[in-house]
Amino acid sequence: MWFTILSMGVVTFLIRLSFIIAWGKFEMPPLVRRSLRYVPPAVLSAIILPELLRPNSLPIDFSLGNARWIAGLVAALIAWRTRNALLTILIGMIVFWIISLVVK
Repeated sequence: MWFTILSMGVVTFLIRLSFIIAWGKFEMPPLVRRSLRYVPPAVLSAIILPELLRPNSLPIDFSLGNARWIAGLVAALIAWRTRNALLTILIGMIVFWIISLVVK
């Protein structure tokens, strides 16, 4: 088991290292460069959105009783207006806690 874990760690490292080494040797087309800027927000959305809409793996819930959904909307609005990650997290968590206390 340890051999498998270590081997996969080495393989993962080498795959990532190959991109770092190749990055300086090849010129990527401008379209690819522009497209890569959207990868982090797309991945983050794919991780966060299901957790906001399906808390505890329940069916999709757009109701006002879903504290995660409401807090996520408020946090998205704060992020859009201020572009401040710390403020976004802080206000999103405060809204979540308040709604969680009120709804229960």
